[in-house]
Amino acid sequence: MTLNEFKKLIGDVVQDKLGGEVDLQKLDVSRAADPKHGDIATNAAMVYAKDAGRVPRELAEELAAELSERLRGQAEKVAVAGPGFINITLSSGAFAEQVLGAVRTKPQDYAGQTVVAEYSDPNPFKVLHAGHVYTTVVGDAIARLLEAGGAKVHRVNFGGDVGLHVGKTMWAILRELGGENPDNLAGTPTPHAEWLAKNYIIGNAAYEDDEVAKMQITELNKRVYQIHTDDDHDSSFARIYWTCREWSYEAFDAFYARMGTKVEKYYPESETSGPGLKAVKAHIGPVFEKSDGAVVFKGESYGLHTRVFINRQGLPTYEAKDVGLIIKKYEDYHFDRSVIVTANEQQEYMAVVLKAIEQFLPDLAHATTYISHGMLKLVGGEKMSSRKGNIIRATAVLDETAEAIVAAGRKADDAVVLGAIRYAFLKSRIGGDIIYNPAESISLEGNSGPYLQYAHARARSILAKVKGKPAEQLEQLDAAEHTLGRKIAEYPDVLQQAVDELMPHFVCTYLYELAQTFNRFYEVSRVVGDPRQDIRLKLVELYADVLRDGISLLGIVAPDRL
Repeated sequence: MTLNEFKKLIGDVVQDKLGGEVDLQKLDVSRAADPKHGDIATNAAMVYAKDAGRVPRELAEELAAELSERLRGQAEKVAVAGPGFINITLSSGAFAEQVLGAVRTKPQDYAGQTVVAEYSDPNPFKVLHAGHVYTTVVGDAIARLLEAGGAKVHRVNFGGDVGLHVGKTMWAILRELGGENPDNLAGTPTPHAEWLAKNYIIGNAAYEDDEVAKMQITELNKRVYQIHTDDDHDSSFARIYWTCREWSYEAFDAFYARMGTKVEKYYPESETSGPGLKAVKAHIGPVFEKSDGAVVFKGESYGLHTRVFINRQGLPTYEAKDVGLIIKKYEDYHFDRSVIVTANEQQEYMAVVLKAIEQFLPDLAHATTYISHGMLKLVGGEKMSSRKGNIIRATAVLDETAEAIVAAGRKADDAVVLGAIRYAFLKSRIGGDIIYNPAESISLEGNSGPYLQYAHARARSILAKVKGKPAEQLEQLDAAEHTLGRKIAEYPDVLQQAVDELMPHFVCTYLYELAQTFNRFYEVSRVVGDPRQDIRLKLVELYADVLRDGISLLGIVAPDRL
């Protein structure tokens, strides 16, 4: 039984004793911290006694007696301690079943559901920076948690192939090409993505400092929209645009391949602009209103703020494009749930957009979960900005990590590099800012991805030394074996919590604690050649299987050797 199953059972017992509905959110059921006190502990009697006008200790005795009956054969003892705590000691058979089934027991929160996970969201015509590494790792880990919960997950990506940033880049590109001369693209430097990023920075500076350039960029922005309206692929301007957009997508594909993930579908803003514009216009009056030539949603009555959805030029803003995006995602996938992962600087923006959508597409808004994460910052705490150019390239994060591994005298293959980066980004709760330190991320002695990869490889090497098979059952465990078994048995509960909250750091913390528990076990328990070899080999095998399952859930390769 998992903790959730114990909680439901205890809740049923409380409800039968006291009557009425029991709020399981108030009920604490946990693994007992000290094995001397049993395996499962609950404060049920202390939580519900006051409202029932009962003495906690007396209620605990009644609940313990009933639990003993319902857990006959599974519990060796159900005892009351202190003012009313209930401690459950599992039978050896029930305990062994939990340990043996640790990897097989999976959450079912999203069983049979279709989920669209949108994350990363780089913009064509701009550079991929370290922040994209971070949001890609976080989004992919959340997608993996959804899959662990039984969902069919579609990973998608939303990026601006239209908009002012494109106008800025195109303005600088035309200057470099000597006008609308697409044939001159053949002489542009590589990598093309870096060349595009450089031109964006130039165009942005011109937009901010030069009024003439600002007017020209504004007109180019309109021309880019017109390319899509006219489906123009033949004019000189269009040929430059489409070539440069393709260069951006090629860079994205290469980036995701290197990151060990794959985005199923790109949603460019040009595809969502039309549906978003149509939806907003259709709801002017009941949802949106005209204001100074623009169309806005006034969020103040919902405790939010006003945002523009159609600007004075009649063009859709990011807000309207996001309206079109949710419509397109539902048309393509008919999702049960949509999860959007972005940096927390977009938190207020997304709140307004979703509240606006809720007014005319309530089912889609309610099926959408928005998760925000912190920012990756430069050393010293300065936030990265692709407008200013003070950014860390995405490739630099990977390259610098590889260099740190080589400097430590180890082989820097992709599995270890990504293991270091992914774990460093995921071990803290999603939400706060982080500063990435490559030297810390590659440590084989600290709380790192390579440490867990090494722990897995070490366990597999122990198993490889022995010709015999591990025991099929776990019986009469000694103290060290029991402690390791208890930690292994926690995995389904940790995985359930991570899936419930879509927070991968729970898995990271558990895996590090598991590895430390195994180290203590191995210090006092000889495995190969010991009379208890078969049982201990089984524990090593289960430990390695849990490590591999958890590490893989984080998107990290669990090698059999390093």
